[in-house]
Amino acid sequence: MDNSYFELRLKINPDMEDIISEIFFDNFDCEGVILAEETYKDLELVSTTEGTLRVFLKNFGEDAYEELKYDIENVLDVARSEFISRGLSEDELGSWDFELEEKQSQDWSEKWKEKWDVTHVTEKIAVVPDWIEYNPKPDETVIKIEPGAAFGTGTHQTTQLCMKALEKYMKHSDKVADIGTGSGILAILASKLGASYVFGCDNDENVIPVAKENAAKNDVKCTFECLTADKITDKFDFVCANILHFVLAQIMSDLKNIMKPGAYLSLSGILDEKKDVVIKAFEKEGLVLVEEISQDQWTSFVVTKQ
Repeated sequence: MDNSYFELRLKINPDMEDIISEIFFDNFDCEGVILAEETYKDLELVSTTEGTLRVFLKNFGEDAYEELKYDIENVLDVARSEFISRGLSEDELGSWDFELEEKQSQDWSEKWKEKWDVTHVTEKIAVVPDWIEYNPKPDETVIKIEPGAAFGTGTHQTTQLCMKALEKYMKHSDKVADIGTGSGILAILASKLGASYVFGCDNDENVIPVAKENAAKNDVKCTFECLTADKITDKFDFVCANILHFVLAQIMSDLKNIMKPGAYLSLSGILDEKKDVVIKAFEKEGLVLVEEISQDQWTSFVVTKQ
């Protein structure tokens, strides 16, 4: 039993991989996840596991299989109902059919790390798993982070879109807010890019210690609190919000309220087919589009408060 663990294989829409991963980290004793794995031969892709999320879970003892399976079914049912009630379709979610298998391995808790590597977000921004030794290029900003600890690993397109907006539009000495901070990666980047003050908040109290640990790991000062945007009284020069499209629409007035005149707001977490929901929301608040940035099937907006 000491060397056993459970591997869950879950069918999802690849666009949901980070969000579903967060559900498992929040609700289970989860050691890590592996996203899509690809096999190449003669430089050509011959197979991929895209659409299957592999999750590694601790084996907590006798009768663990049935108890764990029951808990997983309940948690996924609740989460799925919540997403559907907020406007996501069955196709957007994927089937969520899963298999759970007990396996034996002495180093299972390290296995999920095998597929992670350095992510070059731009020519001058790199996200590096903290167990990898990396020599940065001159003038390259490096963020050390443990993928999977909370939402925001730097590999997902929505996170990268916000990082690109920060690099392009954030000015040195800006006050920056990161709404829905997750791992704190955007707050950390803002600090490394020269922000004078960085505030990150999330409605999940479990991610706040993770964000603080990641900030310390990167030797930057950020303030993190379990808070929602409507409770913030301060004003900022730059605001990041990497959240699902329907949540962005719901809190758009709160985001506007924490922006100084002339401030920029980076909105991300938006599937291409859902972008009209967010456009309608920021236009209703009188926010003006500066740039639309896309990556794969994801869209982000940079808007300003005039």
